[in-house]
Amino acid sequence: MHPDLEKMIVLQSLDGEVRRLTEEMAVLPKRVAALAKEHAAASQALTSTIEELAKEEALRRRQELDVKDHQQKIARLRKQMDAVTTTAQASALEHEISFAQTEIAHLEDAELESMERTEQLEATRAIAEETVANLARRHAEETAKAAEVLEHDRAALTDLNAKRAELRPQIGENSLSLYDRIAKSRGTALAEGIDHKCSACQMVVRPQRWNDLRDRGNDEAMLTCETCGRLLYWDPARDAPQKKPAGRNESLAAAIVRASL
Repeated sequence: MHPDLEKMIVLQSLDGEVRRLTEEMAVLPKRVAALAKEHAAASQALTSTIEELAKEEALRRRQELDVKDHQQKIARLRKQMDAVTTTAQASALEHEISFAQTEIAHLEDAELESMERTEQLEATRAIAEETVANLARRHAEETAKAAEVLEHDRAALTDLNAKRAELRPQIGENSLSLYDRIAKSRGTALAEGIDHKCSACQMVVRPQRWNDLRDRGNDEAMLTCETCGRLLYWDPARDAPQKKPAGRNESLAAAIVRASL
């Protein structure tokens, strides 16, 4: 294996972790903001429900007052009935009493409908209050958790960047330039050759190139995947004929990274 490859395997591992932490640090505030927005929307829905309940209560108070007004009017009209002297006067009063009674019936029906709406709104309010409380708790928990994770990630990122800054000058200039160029276009610069395939793009490596990749004496060449252009490396441990105990068959890349950290 080319001497720079081992260092680039470690560098790629560091770069991958830096990328993961950076993405996580970008996502966490958005997640907290989304919960805050959801909580605000639920609170607004609860406020709207409470306002609707207040409107229904005000409506019923007006209806009750209107019913009382009509009842009082009926009482006055009935008193006037005692003083009428003609059939026409009596008929007119009876007509007004009938109209008032009809209005009372309409108002009482409307009041029952309002009570039914109020019952539904009270059920909606109970659900909305529970939702708001749950979202408030979740938002508080996620805010605290995000703050803790962000603090940890910032410290880890500082450490990783320090290791990257120390490692990069140890890699040959041409190798590092090649690594950066491939990583920029492909996301990752290196891929392990496994079972005659590139582990990144899963395309078959030509037999001659595969043999060159496995040639332990070929330390000066760096081979690339002819399909995706990534730098290939081969882990001889994967082709070892003997079986190893579970948990000890460590890949070359993992061993190199572990040894360097």
